[in-house]
Amino acid sequence: MDYGLSCIAPIVSQTYNRCMKAHKRLLEHSLLAAAQQLPIVLLTGPRQAGKTTLVRACFADKPYVNLEALDSREFASDDPRGFLAQFPEGAVLDEVQQVPSLFSYLQVLADENPRPGRFILTGSENLSLSQSVTQSLAGRVAVRNLLPLAYTELQQFPNHPARLWEVVLAGGFPRPFAVGMDAGEWLEGYIGTYVERDVRRLANLGDLSAFQTFMRLAAGRTGQEVNLSRLGNDAGVSHNTARHWLSLLEAGFLIWQLPPWFTNYTSRWVKAPKLHFTDSGLVCALLGIHTAQQLEFHPLRGAIFETWVVGEIMKYRLQHNRPARSVFHLRQTRGVEVDVLIEEANELTAVEVKSGQTVARDFFDNLTAFEKQLAENATPISLKQQRLVYGGEASQLRLGVQVMPWNRLGEYQW
Repeated sequence: MDYGLSCIAPIVSQTYNRCMKAHKRLLEHSLLAAAQQLPIVLLTGPRQAGKTTLVRACFADKPYVNLEALDSREFASDDPRGFLAQFPEGAVLDEVQQVPSLFSYLQVLADENPRPGRFILTGSENLSLSQSVTQSLAGRVAVRNLLPLAYTELQQFPNHPARLWEVVLAGGFPRPFAVGMDAGEWLEGYIGTYVERDVRRLANLGDLSAFQTFMRLAAGRTGQEVNLSRLGNDAGVSHNTARHWLSLLEAGFLIWQLPPWFTNYTSRWVKAPKLHFTDSGLVCALLGIHTAQQLEFHPLRGAIFETWVVGEIMKYRLQHNRPARSVFHLRQTRGVEVDVLIEEANELTAVEVKSGQTVARDFFDNLTAFEKQLAENATPISLKQQRLVYGGEASQLRLGVQVMPWNRLGEYQW
């Protein structure tokens, strides 16, 4: 990313590296544990989430190669055996999706010498990485996912945002906080770089401006069910193109689609996934929201706050190696809507999200109705607990619901 400051880029990079090394990531324990179990560890996540810094800090004794560098990439592509022969004891291979042919050769090395933690890989493209792992490295690789900073991690930085809408506006990508840069300005550059580098390579798009328009329209639908026909119409593309472009955003770890939760005892469930961006700051940048005050009074503030809360829940689960696929949403055509449902061992945690700073009685209506429906229909799944996350700062237990403030989510298990 070039802000016209290329002459000081090395200084900024050095400052970033020093700052990040001084801050712990919550995924570190799980990452090190994985390296004690299987010969290959793959760390995935969006660009600039801090993957390189984390693996270099955790595995400082290993040789490091960045496959974004053209010379390293060509060597690995043209002579994969010779390239890997440089590292008999293993190495850290960064941005490994650049050379997908390496996976087959890594499989052979892992079978010949299955010593745990031999190769540490990172990657920023979910689609091809998932396919390569499934085809070549199944049973030999431990996969961990690193997302932008959780709020508890963000608090390690001096002068971190502390008020609700400042936190949601800034998002969690670490570089702006590490180098003291405005997060909104940095995110604008991030969007352009992502589209120019990753989208152009993945999809070979001729008109990148159309895809950027699509991204902004998708950001306006964060926290809503996915309607591909309507999204495609608004973007001026077909239903299938809209589906494909959403898959590109998923491949870059920029969005996720919460699947619907439903049972077979009623046909009233809405069975569309719910769209959430992985970073609330990115949503704000795409929507042209530049200040916390603008966000606080924006008509989408509730949806953006919900996206931030979902992000915090997902980060906790990934940091503790809990499956993201256990997180759902629920909505009926008429009636009950639950923002987040977490299902584990036939037990549900139901989560309602409200951006208001004062708890109102109607905040509990959906949770109460859902509890009643489960009881009436005698499903094999029980409701373990109910939680309400809101924009205030006081905890309480009310109507059997655990009410928790936005700034204390990291204190609870998800």
